[in-house]
Amino acid sequence: MNVDSQIAPAAASLMATCAWGMSDFLGGFASRKTNAFLLSTITHVSGTALMLILAVALASPVPAKQSLEWAMAAGVLAGVALAVFYRALAAGDMGLTAPVGAVLGAGIPTIVDMFTEGRPGALRIIGFLFAGLGIWLISRREGETGRPHGLGMAILAGIGFAGYFLCIRQAGNGSVFWLAGTSRAASFITTAILVVLTRQYQPINLSGVGWGVLAGVLDVSGSAFFIRASQAGRLDTAVVISSLYPAITVLLARLILNEHFSRWRLAGMLAALAAVPLIAV
Repeated sequence: MNVDSQIAPAAASLMATCAWGMSDFLGGFASRKTNAFLLSTITHVSGTALMLILAVALASPVPAKQSLEWAMAAGVLAGVALAVFYRALAAGDMGLTAPVGAVLGAGIPTIVDMFTEGRPGALRIIGFLFAGLGIWLISRREGETGRPHGLGMAILAGIGFAGYFLCIRQAGNGSVFWLAGTSRAASFITTAILVVLTRQYQPINLSGVGWGVLAGVLDVSGSAFFIRASQAGRLDTAVVISSLYPAITVLLARLILNEHFSRWRLAGMLAALAAVPLIAV
């Protein structure tokens, strides 16, 4: 696979990185003032609606039944993984659980793709290592001590995120809008069931609904860009570059909320920036 053939997938992956990073920032900001589970459900509703409207408006052909089934499986895994991940973060040691979930979510599909599509070149492998290091440094939280909690749930969440990436790849080259919409609809049903089972019925105000809709539009747009990237190039390239989205979230938090930007996070940002051209080329 030549260099030119990987530029477009890498660009789509970078768009997914930006969209997911902005969505997480808005979702995290809104969840400070409203119920996180209900907010997640609203993001899935808006994302599903956007993709299905675009699919119908653009007369995109409906993918084969098997492709839709893989997209639904991806959505279920993503919904469950996100719920487990939230529980892992709430359990205590965010400095450990966040990077564990992120690195596993990117690492497992990368390893699987190496076996199925062949080992990538040396530069790309170096880029993967830089990206993994960047994800870890950006996601970790400094200054936390004591016995880590939530590690098991973080591992399960990372496996769930990896399952999402792998299932979406299996969905094939059908319409991005239909696949993203179907996946997001399955995630919505999953998170709605979790809201009912956990009785997360706290009210949500109008501004929370607005932030949830905007976060959902950005999130599903990131999913659409990722699906396109995985269709056009190697899965490991799409997964690893897309998984750098915490860098966007952290940068926005620094610029808008004036949150602390440590030396380790700066090092992680630099590692992530170095990883992108290495992986793309």
